[in-house]
Amino acid sequence: MVETWMPRTATDLAEELGNAVPMETILGYLEAATEHLRSVSAVETFIPVLAERMARERAQALAQAEGLATKDAPEVLFVCVHNAGRSQMAAVLTKAMSGGRVNVRSAGSTPASEINANVVKAIEEEGLDLSQEFPKPLTDEAVRAADVVITMGCGDACPVYPGKRYLDWQIPDPAGQPIEVVRWIREDIRSHVTGLLGDLGVEVVSTESSRA
Repeated sequence: MVETWMPRTATDLAEELGNAVPMETILGYLEAATEHLRSVSAVETFIPVLAERMARERAQALAQAEGLATKDAPEVLFVCVHNAGRSQMAAVLTKAMSGGRVNVRSAGSTPASEINANVVKAIEEEGLDLSQEFPKPLTDEAVRAADVVITMGCGDACPVYPGKRYLDWQIPDPAGQPIEVVRWIREDIRSHVTGLLGDLGVEVVSTESSRA
């Protein structure tokens, strides 16, 4: 269902992306995002803002996948089941440890309603912030746009495209775990991210440096 705020938002996003993605396509993304947010009980007041973020990210991914937008950095997609723990930690650590020289997205095959509180705490201990993030559903566009797709416990939910690089990181789920275990998972992810950045030829910046 198209709501009153959607056409203007879709038009603005289309213009922001240089009209590489049609307004009608973005409008569909806004509708899908709004439906998803309501299904996970997002606060109604914030739905237009969150839906715009989701639609922008999806439209940007589509433009990249179709070769209508250039990439200025490697694109990595992290996927887990709920996008509430492992994939969120991996995304924020990769962004920080690469000094922003890797573009990062994350998604869940069955996204939760909010990020795990202990995950947020463990990341805050690193001087990093997950307060503006929220679980997002996995989309075909995000997979197509990625240079590397990294899965963590989501099985066969992620679509497979020939020539795409896929990695599966065997990392425990932090759901229901005490903060001590979540910290250990954070460090396990950090180790994996260090190896990933090395493979991508990107110098590692410590999260300590990212606080400055």
